[in-house]
Amino acid sequence: MAIVIAGERSGVGKTTVTLSLLAYLRRQGWQIQSFKVGPDYIDPMFHSAVTGRPCRNLDPVLTSELYIQQCFATHSLPVDGVLIEGVMGLFDGAGETIKNKKLKIKNETVLTLGFGSTAHVARLLNIPVVLVVDCSRMSYSVAALVHGYRSFDPSIQFAGVILNRVGSDRHLELLRLALEPLAIPILGVLRRHAQIRIPDRHLGLVPTAELTHFQTLIDQLADLAEGWFDWAQLLPLVRGGIGRKEWEVGKEKGDGGDEGGIQNPKSKIQNLPSPQSLIPIAIAQDAAFSFYYADNLELLEALGAKLIFWSPLKDAELPPGVRGLYLGGGFPEMFAEELSRNQAARMAVYQAIQAGMPTYAECGGLMYLCQSLIDFAGQHFPMVGILPTTAVMEKRLTLGYRCAIAQTSSPLVASGDILWGHEFHHSHLTTEPEQPLFALENPSQSVQNSKFSLSNPKSKIQNPKSLEGWYFPHLHASYIHLHWGDRPDFPQRFLDHCRKFRSSLRPC
Repeated sequence: MAIVIAGERSGVGKTTVTLSLLAYLRRQGWQIQSFKVGPDYIDPMFHSAVTGRPCRNLDPVLTSELYIQQCFATHSLPVDGVLIEGVMGLFDGAGETIKNKKLKIKNETVLTLGFGSTAHVARLLNIPVVLVVDCSRMSYSVAALVHGYRSFDPSIQFAGVILNRVGSDRHLELLRLALEPLAIPILGVLRRHAQIRIPDRHLGLVPTAELTHFQTLIDQLADLAEGWFDWAQLLPLVRGGIGRKEWEVGKEKGDGGDEGGIQNPKSKIQNLPSPQSLIPIAIAQDAAFSFYYADNLELLEALGAKLIFWSPLKDAELPPGVRGLYLGGGFPEMFAEELSRNQAARMAVYQAIQAGMPTYAECGGLMYLCQSLIDFAGQHFPMVGILPTTAVMEKRLTLGYRCAIAQTSSPLVASGDILWGHEFHHSHLTTEPEQPLFALENPSQSVQNSKFSLSNPKSKIQNPKSLEGWYFPHLHASYIHLHWGDRPDFPQRFLDHCRKFRSSLRPC
């Protein structure tokens, strides 16, 4: 069994509730696997820091419905409990324009209005939902809100509600009286605790690596969670179908305990490499670059990469002997001065790319490769300089799923490839490439009216919204975040390029 922590809208406290549950269960010695609905990177960082296990993203837009089911089944087995944090409001998703399919629910046909929503994932996995409600500005009205959410889609299983930001005992009494006729379990009550606050900024929560008081915060949440939640009702819901000990016993007996008959998404990979043939890949990993999907890194390893982490902030050179470079997203704008000051690292990256080292740069990684970066204060900082453009921070947020068709081949994609990605940034480039990497389509605006169809991947995008991305024969640099879980051909292509590259750096 598992539960989905959903919100009636964004900002109601889903992450606080989820972290509280995770922190308390870890304190009790549980091995917990967490998941996050949607493309977010930062919430999974918090999950992983608490559980000690990689948090997995469940995003059917970036991957597929089948991949979501396989990923969940694969990683939910060898643990004591499973918890999924939703995204935005329960039914908020990419919209029916992503995939205008129909869903059968109890012999009735309904449109999938929120593709990629928390509700969509809960349906796919057949998992009950716990609804977090912000009660700070209502009392009896809570019943109408909860009743609406519970009755809106009869296919969603509701395990109960958690009442957040309750002001007083009298306030709680009114809320309980209002909900009593609905006979829906109240699984938790969170009082207003102004002193417990996770700092945020322009792209969401401040990552764990930058929080000096992170462990204190988690300890506080675990302390309060003991009294916040109705554990007698919650524990049976959270407890996994098979614990780590049972899984290990089953594996020793050879009765399929490793995957329970579920196909591992990595099963698409053929001819797993030997340790002697591993290709060393440099992964930028520090406070400036930390946006990586766990599945992406694991796929690289499964395909034959030896991941070597290094810091553009602190290290003076690339790891010796590497034959490829992966620059993920993150917050280079917050560390622009430090990145610029490390001239040795910038020169090492420049020389490696000039020498032909296959390089994949995503969003923040793209910004790092520009000639310079101008931060929110208008300060100008030199960057690597391999791309003849400047990244400029701005108030306007570029956000949303994108359908992209490759206009040419790169170390990651082949010309004509159609893929789904996600944009989330506050910067723009002063100069766009003459020959861009991608033609982009905003699916929420016009995919429905175009001839492009997910069911027909050979179809073409009509009237692309924009052209984006830089490429050289050995460089792929784009604002588009990609999840490779359902497309192992992308990392396979990247590693094929890396195998052909012979580094002039001394071997590892």
